[in-house]
Amino acid sequence: MINLETPKKHRALVDQAHQVAMNMLRPISRKYDRAEHSYPKELDMLAAMIDGLSESGAAEGAGAAGVRRDEKKDDGGVRNGSNLASVMSIAEMCWGDTGLLLSMPRQGLGNSAIASVADEQQLERFKGTWAAMAITEPGVGSDSANITTTARLDGDHYVINGEKIYVTSGERADSVVVWATLDKSLGRAAIKSFVVEKGTPGMRVERLEHKLGIRASDTAVIIFEDCRVPAENLLGSPEIDVKQGFAGAMATFDNTRPLVAAMAVGCARASLDLTRDLLAQAGVEVDYDRPGHLQSAAAAKFLQLEADWEGAQLLTMQAAWMADNRKPNSLEASMAKAKAGRVGSDITLSCVELCGTLGYSEAELLEKWARDSKILDIFEGTQQIQQLIVARRILGLSSAQLK
Repeated sequence: MINLETPKKHRALVDQAHQVAMNMLRPISRKYDRAEHSYPKELDMLAAMIDGLSESGAAEGAGAAGVRRDEKKDDGGVRNGSNLASVMSIAEMCWGDTGLLLSMPRQGLGNSAIASVADEQQLERFKGTWAAMAITEPGVGSDSANITTTARLDGDHYVINGEKIYVTSGERADSVVVWATLDKSLGRAAIKSFVVEKGTPGMRVERLEHKLGIRASDTAVIIFEDCRVPAENLLGSPEIDVKQGFAGAMATFDNTRPLVAAMAVGCARASLDLTRDLLAQAGVEVDYDRPGHLQSAAAAKFLQLEADWEGAQLLTMQAAWMADNRKPNSLEASMAKAKAGRVGSDITLSCVELCGTLGYSEAELLEKWARDSKILDIFEGTQQIQQLIVARRILGLSSAQLK
């Protein structure tokens, strides 16, 4: 049975992440929000420290983790592994700044894709790379099964053609994990992911987007024109298994959706912590021993927000814990992403409202967190897509049966 307290072996990592968030990320948060597209050089030292922890084995979960169904548990009991450690430490880092967390070298969403889908040789070959992930396309919408970027086998290379938008760390990363179809006529079963290294001829960054939030993170449009990628850079099996369908590619989302949920949990927690302090300074005390309807409207609203936050946190931990114990977690990953994305945005905006002019001004970071949190309800699958996936899983219906 899952224990919802911080596991003893992860406490040092989580505490360390909180200290980094408080002492390194918070002080430069506003600076890089205003200096959009400027690389936060302060993160290089932090990335080197995380690399050292991961290589030494001193902190399981310090780096990007994956969901690997082919592995077996070390023993017959339950375990709290790298997935749970990752979501807990990421939540703490986003308590500091979400955009800066997304700018961390070698911690891209593409790294999670590699960790989830790559074979053992590929894991070794791509070890140490900083991988962005390119899924979204113009006019395709939130259903990743409809992507139109193509990959055609030509000798010992695949030739990739297409356009990807909203690629997080698309300009800064060493490589990009690109989702493309081998055969459009075969539908989602033919979609595979490829590692395209920076500087590969035929791949170019067209532009960087100006965004509502997470401005410290670069978000790129990338064009692929007859981009030749070595065949061994196709992650996982090159075979098209119509029976398996989209399962291989979707294993990536089973990992990344809890990570995004953790980002929303951390950002929302920051807003709640600061709002509680600001309310107290204004003479509004939140009394946890009295029902909300017996307190002021502001205190009652705050209690409701905290209850929503706790639900998101528990769902996120459950999805990660299930991955650590090699249990199918597609339903739980989407539930966590849907809940955390929605309440994260609701909490940060409500905190701005509760704090009035102070919340809306740049005197505090509340307005920034409200801007940052919105993307966490959109990327890695929108709120509506997550609800659709949850409904399919619960009702036992296919994507063709429930659209």
